[in-house]
Amino acid sequence: MTDVRTVSDIGPAMGSPTPWLPAEVPLDMPVQTLREGALRNPKLPTTPRAMAMRRLVVIGGAALLTLIATYQIWWVLRGGGTDLLEGLLLVLFIGLFAWIAQAFVSSLAGFVLIVGGHRARLGLNDDAPLPLLKSRTALLMPTYNEDPERLLAGLQAIFESVQATGQLSSFDFFVLSDTTRPAIQADEERAFLALRERLGHHAHLFYRHRKDNHERKAGNIAEWVRRFGGAYPQMLILDADSLMTGDTIVRLADAMDRHPDVALVQTLPMIVNGNTLFARMQQFAGRVYGPVIAHGIAWWHGSESNYWGHNAIIRTRAFAEQGGLPELLGPKPFRGTVLSHDFVEAALLRRGGWALHMVPNLGGSYEEGPPSLTDMLTRDRRWCQGNLQHSAVLPAKGLHWVSRWHLMMGIGHYFTSPMWAMLMLVGLAIPLFKAGLGLDMLTLPGFSPGAYWREQDPERFIWVFFLTMSVLLAPKFMGYLTLFFDRDTRRGCGGAIRAFLSMVLETLLAALMAPVTMYVQSRGVAEVLAGKDSGWDAQRRDDGTLPLSGLVRSYGGVTVLGVLAGAMAYYISPSLAAWMAPVILGLLLSIPIVAFTSARGPGLLLRRWKMFSIPEEHTPPGVLVRAAELRAKVHADQIARS
Repeated sequence: MTDVRTVSDIGPAMGSPTPWLPAEVPLDMPVQTLREGALRNPKLPTTPRAMAMRRLVVIGGAALLTLIATYQIWWVLRGGGTDLLEGLLLVLFIGLFAWIAQAFVSSLAGFVLIVGGHRARLGLNDDAPLPLLKSRTALLMPTYNEDPERLLAGLQAIFESVQATGQLSSFDFFVLSDTTRPAIQADEERAFLALRERLGHHAHLFYRHRKDNHERKAGNIAEWVRRFGGAYPQMLILDADSLMTGDTIVRLADAMDRHPDVALVQTLPMIVNGNTLFARMQQFAGRVYGPVIAHGIAWWHGSESNYWGHNAIIRTRAFAEQGGLPELLGPKPFRGTVLSHDFVEAALLRRGGWALHMVPNLGGSYEEGPPSLTDMLTRDRRWCQGNLQHSAVLPAKGLHWVSRWHLMMGIGHYFTSPMWAMLMLVGLAIPLFKAGLGLDMLTLPGFSPGAYWREQDPERFIWVFFLTMSVLLAPKFMGYLTLFFDRDTRRGCGGAIRAFLSMVLETLLAALMAPVTMYVQSRGVAEVLAGKDSGWDAQRRDDGTLPLSGLVRSYGGVTVLGVLAGAMAYYISPSLAAWMAPVILGLLLSIPIVAFTSARGPGLLLRRWKMFSIPEEHTPPGVLVRAAELRAKVHADQIARS
């Protein structure tokens, strides 16, 4: 059993000692430099076969599709020469089509793998006998101003699931608190001691509160590595909302033992426990579309996979050697602590000669999604700043080109919203100016952008439109088609008809919310580039509702924009307003849409109708059942005390 001792410098709210920490086994974790370095081990033992061909298929296929579509749109634009606006539209179209084309080809590869019966990566197979472990693993659950009772209920469910495997002695559990609010931190300690009492004082369960939140979550993990990492060959990183089964955790630890070149194995966490309409949309999309996307990227990423920051197991020594993050230079808010640390840590691990793998076929890994669009956009704003920071990491010496690709994709994701907005505006401006709109003519009765574009080349315009929409929506449809090859999942999603209706409803609701997302993400990019920091706030887990005042504060500007856009479009031409209706309606209805999708009532009603269903709701694994029981008890106790 691990020795324990009192650590006087780590304490509850106002500095009193915490008695439960293991003996320190320090591990040196030097800060890495981005100015020097060379790629080690270009080919690794666990690298899948024919990786060059796989990458050529995905990237080359996307390039070919983009070339075909670009030629067609150029042909539409070329009549009478190409002016500045038409040239800008062409550039925007190429960038955006290439973006969705890569997602399409990658998802197509994932669809073929699922339908054809893929091989388990690294020998990780849910149906194989449970292996016997030879080494120790630390499970790390970082927390920042979270509800302590809810957090530890989830950790207890994981602990008991690991205990049920009969291999609990191979694991230690750490709660790593970065909480800054004294009242919450005091509650954390009380809840932790109560959990130790329930599980028995022999439990390998530890708690550490860090007073200095330097480097945020990345610093939280790094501090643990430097103090305790030498005792554990691997560490499994959880989030505050993570749940994992004991079987999956044991299999991951065994995979690290069997593959000494592997530094990281990333699972595909399924979103669960959705109660609001928005959360249920997210969990359905993740369960049905997610595997197709994940299998595709795992297929062509190979041993250069990415890291998502949680529900992943990491070789501690490799992380200590290569994962020390430098402070970034440059203007605010790019300089300073790396916010989206996981991408950068993955790139540095691969530079250091270690393999990173994603295993989407392995089940038993879960997380919870944001309960509302507001919560998703708040989290997304922080990710926006973190990903744009990666522009300072891209030139780093020695990175594998696939790691740079990951970084570029992360950066590019946040530029797609302003690019879509610009494409839409330029696509409207061209026919408006061609029709003579100006200071001397502010109305164009009967004008329609659709009619203008069809007149240029009717067949090509319609062909490009349908090609673009097909490439954009195909990953969803491919995800739906995989249900016909998996009876249990199909039934768990409510059957083929309900799953199809859920897909249609999810697509329609997502389309209505898309203008709001586009506006907020575009504003976020502008704020980051202007130097505004995102801050670091705790996330809401269950309740996504906002009072009317909060909705007006968050979406009043969006609504006003919708009113102005609608009025201007209608003044110019009713046909123009009709053409822009999907975008205008999304902006105008932003407050009722967010309020409706954030409420539990509509979500629970659809659950009774088996819409947006997932298998984990109907045949939940034990760890989800136990976590729900413990959290329900916590909720009942809180009501009784109030």
